Amino acid sequence: MMKNCYSEACEYLVGGVNSPVRAFRAMGREPIFVARAKGPYVWDTESRRYIDLIGSWGPMILGHAHPKITQALRKAAEKGTSYGLPTWKEVELAQEIRRRFPSMERIRMTSSGTEATMSAIRLARGFTKRERIIKFEGSYHGHVDSLLVRAGSGAATLGTPDSAGVPPSFVATTLSLPYNNAEAFKKVMNEQGETIAVVIVEPVAGNMGVIPPFLEFLKILRTETERHKTLLIFDEVMTGFRVAWGGAQELFGIQPDLTCLGKIVGGGLPVGAFGGRKEIMELLAPLGPVYQAGTLSGNPLAVAAGLATLQELRRPTYKILEKRGAFLQKGIEKKAQEAGIPVICQRVGSMLTVFFSEKPIHNYEEVQQTETQRFARFFNALLDRGVLIPPSAFEAWFLSLAHTESILKNVVEAIGESFQEITQNL
Repeated sequence: MMKNCYSEACEYLVGGVNSPVRAFRAMGREPIFVARAKGPYVWDTESRRYIDLIGSWGPMILGHAHPKITQALRKAAEKGTSYGLPTWKEVELAQEIRRRFPSMERIRMTSSGTEATMSAIRLARGFTKRERIIKFEGSYHGHVDSLLVRAGSGAATLGTPDSAGVPPSFVATTLSLPYNNAEAFKKVMNEQGETIAVVIVEPVAGNMGVIPPFLEFLKILRTETERHKTLLIFDEVMTGFRVAWGGAQELFGIQPDLTCLGKIVGGGLPVGAFGGRKEIMELLAPLGPVYQAGTLSGNPLAVAAGLATLQELRRPTYKILEKRGAFLQKGIEKKAQEAGIPVICQRVGSMLTVFFSEKPIHNYEEVQQTETQRFARFFNALLDRGVLIPPSAFEAWFLSLAHTESILKNVVEAIGESFQEITQNL
């Protein structure tokens, strides 16, 4: 049935999917089609159950179909699904966000993380009256034309780090530098800092696999941008409400000028948000000359799901997620050692990646040197054992509160068997 689903899907959808990484092409197989999900599990159209470590690429931090979220959605839907007018619930969600992200003095909701990053960069250019931006190799900030330069995630998986259809002039003002390389960044800022409007960074890289930042790297980004009156954007679409109660900026003690959020803030529904200092944000229309709009921004269903999620996430939550993340990492490393297979497991809180490498990974160049073919065999071996991980060597795995230690023990056993299988088949 799954093969029939895919074959028929290809007759209607481009490549049979609505987002490239879902195609499983880098894994050498057809995708599974999901019929339903609950807690830590998804079921495919053949009723096979998988322990899900994709979690819709991050937002399902409470697990799938959490009763508080489904109840909030039912109540919201009964009152209407979209108004195109303001609601008080939007204000409540903004209050919850600012309570945890004090740097976000004013907030604007969007319908996706891509819209959030795109709009934040436009705002930064309007505020600084400069054009040039800096991003970091392997970081993906959405499919914005000017940001599809040395992008990670799905683009890297498909072997197309740049996209056709993006005119050279659109990326002429974008500089792409090595992640975690403070010296390269300082050199560019010393030479060109007065022309740079904004620096955008994932404070924990997650779109080339999980790469923890060097703390000194983040500190230098902050000091150099302040010195040159350049704005600093933290893209916390992935890390916001995931790595800590107040995101990566709380975890590392560094406040950016602007923050972009998504994923968890919508509780699994399409949503994004960006915010920052009052004097910057109030350049947005209707108060200022920087235009940004969206009919579905602050959609009542997304807001209801987001509020329900954030209200469940208390500070003790993150101690539980850290403990379970550490348990899984330790188990992976032990099984790799037993199999005699070189593996590096990199983790920040409840997001992690398994790299087939003999040394830690610090940047995009090192990511590209990992053994992606071995990862594909590992993915398929795990899938055969009922464990679903991202179909890409360059993506983060995500744990939820629904992944109990008992379930993670089963994951560790499946990983051990998969390591043994791919070692025997070398």
